[in-house]
Amino acid sequence: MNVDAVFVRSAASASDLPRDGLAEVALVGRSNVGKSSLINALVRQRVARTSAAPGKTRLANIYRVTRGGGSPFYLVDLPGYGYARGGTAGFGQLAGGVLGRDQSALLLVDARHPGLDSDRAAWRWLTASVKRSAVVATKIDKLARGERIRALRELTSVFDTSVLPVSADTGEGLEELWKLIDQTTKSG
Repeated sequence: MNVDAVFVRSAASASDLPRDGLAEVALVGRSNVGKSSLINALVRQRVARTSAAPGKTRLANIYRVTRGGGSPFYLVDLPGYGYARGGTAGFGQLAGGVLGRDQSALLLVDARHPGLDSDRAAWRWLTASVKRSAVVATKIDKLARGERIRALRELTSVFDTSVLPVSADTGEGLEELWKLIDQTTKSG
């Protein structure tokens, strides 16, 4: 299916966000969890800048995405939390402004590190802030089969919800992620 994606702008505050009423899906997660890489894998092109160094995304980067004949929506790549040297002091205010718009959010967690305190705190915050949220386990391809099963079981237990495993490198889980995004953008 054809995917059209374009970078719209970087937002330093909620006042910089689009106001045209399109659905938004915010990607929330620790620094270096793979938010930007996942966007590139989803849209099948390099629209989001990526880096191996954590803390590179410092603003909310907004991408307008249209898949097939569907309605356009925005993917909002928020800066990562939990990386002090990267200057994340404004994360809460920026993320609060994005999530305060009653949109959807996906919490991205690294499958190799299930149940981190910062991820659990982010999930509690998200479930209290938005109507539609889900947990996505990134970098699932980095785990052997047995480790995957244990990690997903632990993640499901920690977050008390189903967790979608994905890999930006191999494409595993991307179709299921599209279905999840479609559900969240249509259930407004």
